[in-house]
Amino acid sequence: MITIEVVSEYLGMDADKEMWKYGHRHWLALFPNLGSRSSFVRQAANLWEYKSLIQQRLAQQLLGAFVDHVHLIDGIPIALCGFSRAPRCRLFTTEASYGYCAAKKLTYYGFHGHLLMSATGIITGFTLTPANGSEREALWEVVSNVQGVVIGDKGYLSQFLGEQLQAHNLSLQTPLRANMHDERQRSQVKLLQRVRRLIETVMGQLVDRFHIEKVRARDLWHLTSRLNRKLLAHTLCRWLNRHHLILFSLTT
Repeated sequence: MITIEVVSEYLGMDADKEMWKYGHRHWLALFPNLGSRSSFVRQAANLWEYKSLIQQRLAQQLLGAFVDHVHLIDGIPIALCGFSRAPRCRLFTTEASYGYCAAKKLTYYGFHGHLLMSATGIITGFTLTPANGSEREALWEVVSNVQGVVIGDKGYLSQFLGEQLQAHNLSLQTPLRANMHDERQRSQVKLLQRVRRLIETVMGQLVDRFHIEKVRARDLWHLTSRLNRKLLAHTLCRWLNRHHLILFSLTT
């Protein structure tokens, strides 16, 4: 079940019906008990927690991402619809909210994903909030298993938050506002800016290849499963890429 989901995600398929058809067409000999489409969708959703556990295990034990001294955090808008259509939307009425995407300069209705990753590009944490959810509060949900430096954008800028994180062996580094004096060395600031571009690359992969911004779900149960399989597929691709390079170097 998870194998079909992950392979389908890698191939650019993110609709459950499309995955089920792909499994029946190409994998039925290996998975003769695949069952009906409704059964496939239900069982896949039931495995939402296992997908998260496998992703975390890959990142922790096989890639060593959690021991990385530097982590990066940023947000991904996950829209149900735009501002004008929001009054007619009947999905997630108690979970979603209005939010603003500064990068696209638009107001939308939906959710906001908060992504934490190591300096090597491995996803180490993810949480979902309403679109107007606080980035600073969401940060606490994803940094419990890491230490060292956490690099974020201006949305995480807070002296109080920085002091709280220091008590947990975390150093929060963000750009300062134009009217603030930066005591950090210029070379250090440039290095932080250069490192931070990596998370933009990873988010681009999640958006362009794995379509993480598309909801395609009608409840949190299925949405959580959908998001977890995308994070797992991305992490597994990184694992395969790294181990392929190791095997290639051993055989040359």
